Amino acid sequence: MAFFRSVTALSRLRSRVGQQSNLSNSVRWLQMQSSADLDLHSQLKEMIPEQQERLKKVKSELGKAQLGNITVDMVMFYVNSCLVEVIGGMRGMTGLLWETSLLDPDEGIRFRGLSIPECQKLLPAAKPDGEPLPEGLLWLLLTGKVGGGLRCDMISCTEQRAGRWLVQGIERSCHCPRPVPYIPLELHIICVVEYYVYKAIDALPVTAHPMTQFASGVMALQVQSEFQEAYEKGIHKSKYWEPTYEDSLNLIARVPVVAAYVYQRIYKDGKIIPKDDSLDYGGNFSHMLGFDDPKMLELMRLYVTIHSDHEGGNVSAHTGHLVASALSDPYLSFAAALNGLAGPLHGLANQEVLLWIKSVVDECGENVTTEQLKDYVWKTLNSGKNSSAVQFCILRSGFNTESLTVTLTPERFHWPVVPGFGHGVLRKTDPRYTCQREFALKHLPDDPLFQLVSKLFEVVPPILTKLGKVKNPWPNVDAHSGVLLNHFGLAEARYYTVLFGVSRSLGICSQLIWDRALGLPLERPKSVTLDWIEKNCKKAA
Repeated sequence: MAFFRSVTALSRLRSRVGQQSNLSNSVRWLQMQSSADLDLHSQLKEMIPEQQERLKKVKSELGKAQLGNITVDMVMFYVNSCLVEVIGGMRGMTGLLWETSLLDPDEGIRFRGLSIPECQKLLPAAKPDGEPLPEGLLWLLLTGKVGGGLRCDMISCTEQRAGRWLVQGIERSCHCPRPVPYIPLELHIICVVEYYVYKAIDALPVTAHPMTQFASGVMALQVQSEFQEAYEKGIHKSKYWEPTYEDSLNLIARVPVVAAYVYQRIYKDGKIIPKDDSLDYGGNFSHMLGFDDPKMLELMRLYVTIHSDHEGGNVSAHTGHLVASALSDPYLSFAAALNGLAGPLHGLANQEVLLWIKSVVDECGENVTTEQLKDYVWKTLNSGKNSSAVQFCILRSGFNTESLTVTLTPERFHWPVVPGFGHGVLRKTDPRYTCQREFALKHLPDDPLFQLVSKLFEVVPPILTKLGKVKNPWPNVDAHSGVLLNHFGLAEARYYTVLFGVSRSLGICSQLIWDRALGLPLERPKSVTLDWIEKNCKKAA
């Protein structure tokens, strides 16, 4: 189980946060929270009644306020005013409460009101001027507060008996380069994964996709669900959040162990690399994968942090929320989320980027010229894809649907997307791309693939802009992550979505705890048929 034992002295940070410009209203909520010295569980226990009352007040005072109009084209997809098929995906509809993050089309993601650059400045790091620790972001997602790290306690789990964890405290030092007087942060525990989890994974062919093996391992972890046990014993619904909290933090702590085993099983000798109690969450994950270069440890801290959450509407986050709304425990909910993440239109897309970049090198060489690169980009755009490419360009790149021709066939339709460019919500360069680029400039400026990515940043957007059909021609998070991982030796692109999954556990589980704390209901949207739409909407059109 992973949990924290010290808290943020937020009142001492308010002046610092106040200096940050353009913070959203969420930061006001962050600033108003109590700064009492409590452990994480106690802190949440103190905060939850306040937020429950806040939600009641919102329902009472703002319950009739309109957040937007639901139109047919949000549910349907039109081409030149002709109905093609139901693939709209509810894009643009506001229908979820998601507290931990908010995605702005121009600014990108904000975690509890803080942008990625602000998180890099404010969250604790493992070394001076280092990347933010995932533990610090987890604390922020759960409490809305910024934790520190002048001094940390590493706690290693030794045994579990009668449902109680016996822990051994090991005092460690931790650097916090941020000039904050005292913001103690408690680091994680990584609990031992039981033997049957490994057996469940081993029952699969070693050739099974890494995400299949990873999701199977998460399902096997469910045997230890405290929420399921408490629910079967008749726990009152007002207490649902407590076993959900235990399950969620246990899950967050265990998934790196499961993910590392999947990597070792498929690509290495299958041996388990023991955790290192001196390392943090991201550093330990890198270590268990077999990568101990200090720069790789830093990269994994950054990777996990920036991939952790992206508000609630994406497939994995929404799936986790939807399944959990049926009171499925965090293990079942997160396993479902992973299955959504494994789709080519979502998390699996990140492996395609590195493969495409390597295809450029294979055809043009490492010293590719700008003109050669332009030609290859146009070749990609004009290559033609099957019908799934149609959905890809719509859902990943914010494609301008009005400019499509009525007949969509593999012969006539060209792929207006370069892997790693475009996003369904963002309309500017993804800040997750930007921070990875800064990491590369700092640590691997001469890497040939990084230099190629830099050239793509110059070449691709103008080409996509010329097409006049892509709302966002700018690079997204996937455009850079594979090149960084490849530089440090993690070159197995097929595994990259597992890294994404480990990271996403922080965001999905944090929100799940608040789902239970706020008593959010079963999600059950209304569906309609084509006949119903034709009958009821023609007059309003």
